[in-house]
Amino acid sequence: MKTIGMVVAVEMKSVLEKFEGKLKQLDARGFFTLEYTTDTYRLIIVESGAGEIAAAAATQYLISTFGVELIVNFGVVGGLTADMAKTKVGIVERVVHYDFDTSAADGTEVGRYLSYPTVYLPATAELVEKALEFAPDLKRLTCASGDKFIASPKKKLELAHVFGADICEMEAAGIVLTANRSGVPCMLIKIVSDGIEGGAEEFYETKDTAAALCLEIIAGVIDTL
Repeated sequence: MKTIGMVVAVEMKSVLEKFEGKLKQLDARGFFTLEYTTDTYRLIIVESGAGEIAAAAATQYLISTFGVELIVNFGVVGGLTADMAKTKVGIVERVVHYDFDTSAADGTEVGRYLSYPTVYLPATAELVEKALEFAPDLKRLTCASGDKFIASPKKKLELAHVFGADICEMEAAGIVLTANRSGVPCMLIKIVSDGIEGGAEEFYETKDTAAALCLEIIAGVIDTL
C-alpha cells in the first residue's frame, strides 16, 4: 500500500468536509495530523499553517515520520495574469522562491539556490503528466512563492513580468525544496481565489469554495496513481 503525504496550509475545512466520518486523528507532536485509508493507499494529512517554514517543516515531518512515498499539496493562490482568474485551476510545473535573495553576497539572481541551475525549482514532471491525463484542462503553472500575502495588483504584475509566473502563494517553495532534497516526488495543484485586482476581501469570499473544487481534482488524481 502506497503512503502519500498531503500538506494543507489554510484549507483544512475542505478536507474535513470531503472525508467526513472517514478520518482518524493521529497522535502527533506539533502538527494536526489525520489519516485517510483506502484499499490502495494511506493518506497522511498534515495541517502546516501558512508560510514557507511551516510548509517545509510539515513536508519533512511527513517524510521522516511516516516515510511517505509522495507529497501532494493543494490550495488557493493569487492569480498574476488575466488568464488566471478566480477558480481557474492548474498544476505547478516549477516554483520560484521570489523573496530568497543572496545576491549581495554571491551575485546570483534573486530566487536562485546554488544547487539548482536556474531560479526555478521543479515539481516532479511525471506527476504533472499524470495530473494532465486525469484533468486535461489543467493549466501548466509557474508559481511565485514567498512569505508574503500579495494583494497589490502592481506587485502581482511585477512577479508575472520578472519571473514569468502565473500564480503566487506562500508554501510551494518550502514543499518542493524539501521534497526534492529528500528525493520524494511532489505534486501541487492550485486554484485561484483572488485575481490580479483581487486582494484579501476576494480571497476570503472565495477561499472555501475554491479549495473544495481543488481538493476534488487532487483527490481524483491520487486515485489514479
